[in-house]
Amino acid sequence: MIDTMIQVDVLVIGAGPAGLAAAIAAKKAGVDNLIVLEREDQPGGILRQCIHNGFGLHRFKEELTGPEYAQRDIDTAREMGIDIRTGITVLSVSKEKRVTAVSRENGLQVFEAKAIVLAMGCRERPRGALAIPGTRCAGIYSAGTAQKFVNLEGYMPGRRVVILGSGDIGLIMARRMTLQGAKVLACVELMPYSSGLNRNIVQCLQDYNIPLYLSHTVIDIHGRERVTGVTVAKVDENRRPIPGTEMEFDCDTLLLSVGLIPENELSSGAGVELSPVTSGAVVSDTLETSVPGVFACGNVLHVHDLVDHVSNESFRAGEMAARYAQGQRREGREIPVKDGAGVRGVVPQKLLLTEENQGVDLMFRPDRVYRDHYLTVYADGKALSSVKKMILTPGEMVVQPMNEKMLAACRDAGEITVAITAEKAV
Repeated sequence: MIDTMIQVDVLVIGAGPAGLAAAIAAKKAGVDNLIVLEREDQPGGILRQCIHNGFGLHRFKEELTGPEYAQRDIDTAREMGIDIRTGITVLSVSKEKRVTAVSRENGLQVFEAKAIVLAMGCRERPRGALAIPGTRCAGIYSAGTAQKFVNLEGYMPGRRVVILGSGDIGLIMARRMTLQGAKVLACVELMPYSSGLNRNIVQCLQDYNIPLYLSHTVIDIHGRERVTGVTVAKVDENRRPIPGTEMEFDCDTLLLSVGLIPENELSSGAGVELSPVTSGAVVSDTLETSVPGVFACGNVLHVHDLVDHVSNESFRAGEMAARYAQGQRREGREIPVKDGAGVRGVVPQKLLLTEENQGVDLMFRPDRVYRDHYLTVYADGKALSSVKKMILTPGEMVVQPMNEKMLAACRDAGEITVAITAEKAV
């Protein structure tokens, strides 16, 4: 039985890069009654196990490792006196912005917030979602789990490795396992293109002579107690294995890098509308969800490729949450943003047009690889901009700025559409 509720102005759920950035922004916006809840024992999120470099190039203009990037925000939050409570698992979030959480130290607690920022991140898609034949033998790991074993706990998952999927974590783990003395036999990708950043394909596969098999998949896993090998086959345009193309790999480990899923169980429980495309919340350009006073940012909103983008988005979410808690809710006319040809999962899905719009970034992923096509923005079918791009690929997030002039042109429009076109539209 809970006797009292803990009153808080802004409550942030998650102390990864998104949660830390949101909390810092809320504090800067003048919110002192601010609490961050984190289920792990330390803040920093997934960055703690990402010991490779390449983080922070956009935001800090220098190359950092994941722990270094996270530590900068952790240090800033501590210097600002932000209350970060670790080892606390959030059980539920209600529409009334009541958050129920449990911890070893304090047991069951209920927080009542004026505004909430959802920053729970994402999880990896498991083997059960793939329906690969074979026994439930040891040696099958998600790439992130293997990364945690190697980088945080000092364990080697195996010595002869096949990686299914070419997401960034899988590509990075191909290099990491090689540097630790394992033999990475192949990286196998179902699609005809990689789902990871091109720089990771070059630095993690090509630099170490690890073959990448596009339009291939694992069709069987061998072994009873432990993986002894896998069968890989080429797939057709319907992603079905082609008989006669099978290849056998003798391995003791299979790493899965087959996609990330936003952690939105708490969002669903709060009645937040979710996008069937991104699996994250449907938000306006203030990052507010369909539940007033509940905001979302980072990988729980849509899966990013760069943590710099996560931070920038989360700074905005934290600032908007602070304004909401202070009674400064933004008012304006809402206009939907739609996916056009070639575009998948544009975020935000709504723009709030006011007299003081200062520009906003639309983010999405292409549905396939496009070369020498145009990125075009329409307002009620009329092109506002059309810019040629050398290459657009699903592995890299596309950022489309909407400046003040473009927003002004949308003032009376019924909808905005973002599309990839073969010809210049304006």
